[in-house]
Amino acid sequence: MKKRIVILGLLILILLTYFIFFKKDDKQNKKLRIAEVTHSIFYTPQYVALSEGYFKDEGLDVELILTPGADKVTASVLSGDVEIGFCGPEATIYVYQSGEKDYLKTFAQLTKKDGSFIVSRNKIDNFKPSDLVGKTIVGGRKGGMPEMTLEWALRENNVIPNKDVTIDTSVAFAAMQGAFIGGTGDFVTLFEPNATDVEKNGYGYVVASVGELGGSAPYTAYNARKSFIDNNPDTIKGFNKAINKALKFVRDNDSTTIAKSIHSHFIDMSVEDLAKSIERYKKQDTWNETTKLTKESFDHLQDIMIMAKELKKKVSFYDLVDNTYN
Repeated sequence: MKKRIVILGLLILILLTYFIFFKKDDKQNKKLRIAEVTHSIFYTPQYVALSEGYFKDEGLDVELILTPGADKVTASVLSGDVEIGFCGPEATIYVYQSGEKDYLKTFAQLTKKDGSFIVSRNKIDNFKPSDLVGKTIVGGRKGGMPEMTLEWALRENNVIPNKDVTIDTSVAFAAMQGAFIGGTGDFVTLFEPNATDVEKNGYGYVVASVGELGGSAPYTAYNARKSFIDNNPDTIKGFNKAINKALKFVRDNDSTTIAKSIHSHFIDMSVEDLAKSIERYKKQDTWNETTKLTKESFDHLQDIMIMAKELKKKVSFYDLVDNTYN
């Protein structure tokens, strides 16, 4: 009898151990692969969501895959290599206009201003956009958000692209820092941490923020195939919730606190340098209040694209943006 009781006790203990440690795995976090267009402090809230466990709180296991270039990001989503793309919303318009049936829709916005900084080869005190006249600036891939918003910002400040200033679009986004250090251009537009890195190592000087010069636009957002959004509403809702918590964390904390939170994503930088870069972005009001992308903002994006001659006529906001889960 005692032997049976001992055996029964052991069985109960084994079952309890299983339910405590293994049964949880029946509800394993849903794996989500995200193609991020670049790895930048510009996307601080995204790294906060990872570091603070906000994605895990929503049952999501997020893997970031660096995929330089918005065109390559959308290709990764369309091919099924990733579930979610993270790049400029202009990329979804290009896909839509290509005739793709299961096209991409934006379901969450992260940044509302350009994240690049104008870096000069020479020190310029009290920089003005007119200082670019007669010079060459390395501006990124033609048709991408960095290059188009640079053009918009210049025009807003009465400097005509490729008339008053030459914009070099021949350099791949990931190679812009190296090209500038190697002698290409008088100026370059760089995201953080690249801008700080160039300045710290004596190769140039950060003289202006493109975001401050150009104003608000839906610069970087998350997209997925419309079928994925329709078939995974809880996933999309949880994803938005995690990012919204991260946006609040960034609003509510100082740059040093935020830097400590995301330092594991930028281990080559000191906390001090990281905080400095974050402060630059906080100062220019870079990040959205929530993940909702408004129609007004999307229409403004299309105005920028039309100005850059990358879009002939506007497409429907309701076809390409899904705010259901914000």
